[in-house]
Amino acid sequence: MTLPAPPPALSSRDVRAWRNSLFVVFALCGLGLASWAARIPAVSSSLDLSTADVGVLLFGLAIGSIVGILASGHLVALFGARAVMRWTLLLAPLGLAIAAVGATTLTSFAVTFAGLAIYGAGMGTCDVAMNVSGAANERVIDRTMMPIYHAFFSFGTMGGAALAALAELLAIPLTVHIGAVAVLMIVASIIVIPAVQSETILHGADAATAAAAAEQPAVDWRARLAIWRDPRTIFIGLIVLGMAFAEGSANDWLAYAMVEGHDTDEPTGAFVFWVFVTAMTAGRLLGVRVLDRFGRVPVLRVSAVLAAIGLLVLIFSPITWVAIVGVVLWGLGASLGFPVGMSAAADDARTAAARVSAVATIGYIAFLVGPPVIGLIGEQVGILGALLLVLVLVAVAGVVSGAAREPRAPVTLRP
Repeated sequence: MTLPAPPPALSSRDVRAWRNSLFVVFALCGLGLASWAARIPAVSSSLDLSTADVGVLLFGLAIGSIVGILASGHLVALFGARAVMRWTLLLAPLGLAIAAVGATTLTSFAVTFAGLAIYGAGMGTCDVAMNVSGAANERVIDRTMMPIYHAFFSFGTMGGAALAALAELLAIPLTVHIGAVAVLMIVASIIVIPAVQSETILHGADAATAAAAAEQPAVDWRARLAIWRDPRTIFIGLIVLGMAFAEGSANDWLAYAMVEGHDTDEPTGAFVFWVFVTAMTAGRLLGVRVLDRFGRVPVLRVSAVLAAIGLLVLIFSPITWVAIVGVVLWGLGASLGFPVGMSAAADDARTAAARVSAVATIGYIAFLVGPPVIGLIGEQVGILGALLLVLVLVAVAGVVSGAAREPRAPVTLRP
């Protein structure tokens, strides 16, 4: 029997190049998402859509994302995270470009829907692959990195929103704007992805492990689906669900809540949303040192408390500036849950792809189901009252945060 050759040892330069490449990948994903989201009014105008029609159109993105996430665990296990990122960062921008052409040149709802489904499938699959690779890089570096990767996603969204606003100001056609973003994503990914290393660097080097790898080169699809029966998968998923719900509900409803619930004007509502995004980004950058010093579980519990306090202040304070303080606490509290959950899901390199895929699937439920649920509740009790649902899920995330505890034994790297 011929044992598989171990991957070569990584130099510090290789590890840094891998890290920097992932910074770019996360930022590109944020750039693409924000570039499209910020131009939705232009798409609605071009296709003459009602609010309900826009919701149906965006469901194409949701369907694609779920399909991509469900397939991602198997694809990463079979081909590796680097290969999956390479192909999805070609596929997703093409889908984005198709959606732009469908919305404007062809004025076709069906083509736009199909383009968004392709884009969602590519991004959903890439999301899992880049988190698996990021978690592996984090373990090699031996310091907390996942919040920084997700901060770069936030930087990408901020840049994408700014570019979209400039495109609107200069009356740049949607196809030109989105086409340029798609080309940038493809070219940048072609340049940086070769520096990404295989996550199998984390597999043990002992003879027994190598022999097992030779006999079972990859965990079969039944074993990957079995990860759903592991209670730790569900509990980590609840952490990600609660914090993703906190983040996603702010993206969709915060500006609206300030205008309708606190009687501010629309520019103030937009400014408060910017405050939230800035607090999220700062929390992810500053949270690295806090995580390294205190560990995941205490930080997640404190994060849940901060987010809960922030939500209570926003919901119940009649004073605008006090409500904005609550928004800052909400953003800081919600900043670390998703990246820490992804990192915890990838603790075991053997099941990383399957568990990250499962946890991401649970987390994406928040992004897909959250907005309409809050809207329906808000119709009955007002938008501020509806945000109490976010508070409940954040509390659940805090209660089950023990599931994210760091592994006791360090990972043995191949020489």
